[in-house]
Amino acid sequence: MDGLESDFNLKVVLVSFKQCLNEKEEVLLDHYLAGWRGLVRFLNSLGAIFSFISKDVTTKLQIMEHLRSSPQREHYSSLQSMVAYEVGNQLVDLERRSRHPDSGCRTVLRLHRALRWLQLFLEGLRTSPEDARTAILCTDSYNASLAAYHPWIIRRAVTVAFCALPTRKVFLEAMNVGSPEQAVEMLGEALPFIEHVYNVSQKLYAEHSLLDLP
Repeated sequence: MDGLESDFNLKVVLVSFKQCLNEKEEVLLDHYLAGWRGLVRFLNSLGAIFSFISKDVTTKLQIMEHLRSSPQREHYSSLQSMVAYEVGNQLVDLERRSRHPDSGCRTVLRLHRALRWLQLFLEGLRTSPEDARTAILCTDSYNASLAAYHPWIIRRAVTVAFCALPTRKVFLEAMNVGSPEQAVEMLGEALPFIEHVYNVSQKLYAEHSLLDLP
């Protein structure tokens, strides 16, 4: 845990997802990306086990940050405006990756799927008993989210790596919000923010038939 910066606090990261939604329930991408940067710091603080996810997420964040600083940046202020712009201008590869391999829609979809895994895992940590095996919690969360999009060889490698995860107590202490009991209480307050953002994003992608982008 020594790599954690003293000001790191997972509650601040999770609550930042509350700021993602404006009064119209649009997902503001600057806040969404900031929240993910904080989640990457949390994953990296736990060692190399989650590097297969954090490295991929970091690549996706760089793609989105490039779009947010491009001449078309106004179209990437929210998830809704991005979808409208890219779908309306045929900037999304719907059948196979070809002309637009790194579209914003495809890139955020990968972040969206990873967010579901992390949400399920953190919820598992919150509701599980003290002696719960984190490898099982993480594998169950992975199987219910990201596994469907990974080939067998990656699924196998990932589930083997999960066997080396630290204990539930170590995870809760790494959140930097106090005792394990305080961390559990914090998760109960903050996880609904991530779930809300996920649900709004899921509905938007479903409405535009974008949930299976190659």
